[in-house]
Amino acid sequence: MNLSWRLINISVGLALIVVLLGGWTRLNDAGLGCPDWPACYGHFVLPPAHQIEERILINFPGHAVDLRKGWLEMVHRYAASLLGLMILVQAVLALRNRRQDGYPWLLSCGLLMLVSVQGLFGMWTVTLKLVPWVVTLHLLGGLTTLALLVRLRQRLRALQERPRQFGHRADPAVVILLSVLFFQLALGGWTSSNYAGWACDDWFVCHQGGGVAYDFATGMNPVVPLGPNYEGGLLPAEARAAIQISHRFGALLFVLALVAATLRLRSQLALRPWLVLVWGVTAAQVLLGIFNVIFQLPLALATAHHAVAVLLLLSVMVVYDRACVQHKRMEVIHGYLSPG
Repeated sequence: MNLSWRLINISVGLALIVVLLGGWTRLNDAGLGCPDWPACYGHFVLPPAHQIEERILINFPGHAVDLRKGWLEMVHRYAASLLGLMILVQAVLALRNRRQDGYPWLLSCGLLMLVSVQGLFGMWTVTLKLVPWVVTLHLLGGLTTLALLVRLRQRLRALQERPRQFGHRADPAVVILLSVLFFQLALGGWTSSNYAGWACDDWFVCHQGGGVAYDFATGMNPVVPLGPNYEGGLLPAEARAAIQISHRFGALLFVLALVAATLRLRSQLALRPWLVLVWGVTAAQVLLGIFNVIFQLPLALATAHHAVAVLLLLSVMVVYDRACVQHKRMEVIHGYLSPG
């Protein structure tokens, strides 16, 4: 159990690094920094530029060599591969401990399957040349991996500290809040993968003076042809504007879900500090979104927007855990008070 606890702590930290590295790679337009997979220009450790130039003339004609982008992509792959190995070890330990009452071995094995699929999407991101639906699902897979690792840590901690108080169910308002957050993260990934972050030049409406046409049918259609290089985006301006506006409506929907959860749970004192944290992170994320539009997506602000989105996910996961504990306590109390 001690080994599993140490391993999950390291895994959560590494998963956070992998998700942030993925965003950093994306924001630096390094998603195709390596034209092949899993190697980079046929190497697992990038050689000097002059050696790559000789090889690329034969195997990668027409691809411009950029060692910086290549290293960004490879560092992300190294970290992701290490995380996959640690999740594999965690699953092996889980199978050994599966007879222990309450041990979350199914969650550990599920994580192993998820990270295996995530590796496939990492490959398809390169081989299918950043096709938007693959890039978006790859982002969601990374965030889901992080969220489930956090949940696994919460369950292992509960197994050690408060096994009788651990619950598997949270208040429906928190479940809805987490679901809406993932929906909004998907919209954010779709916005990024279609390079629609700079589609609007006004933070409140899309364009000052109005008159813009929105093409939601094209912008929100995941069915696109395979083969073209999607780096830089291929959608027309009207479709990208529709994606950007959809992302803004998703943010509004999340705020409404947070309002509903706060009103429903405000009487539970144990949840109040964590709800305040979620509100603070949400406010910071909204401001960063506004500043990104005003200043047309500078790298520093775009990176901060990605990082705070991850922080928002982590803070909602804490609320989810505390809500599960509160739900279990209420079940215990009602069990004691019920007749018989």
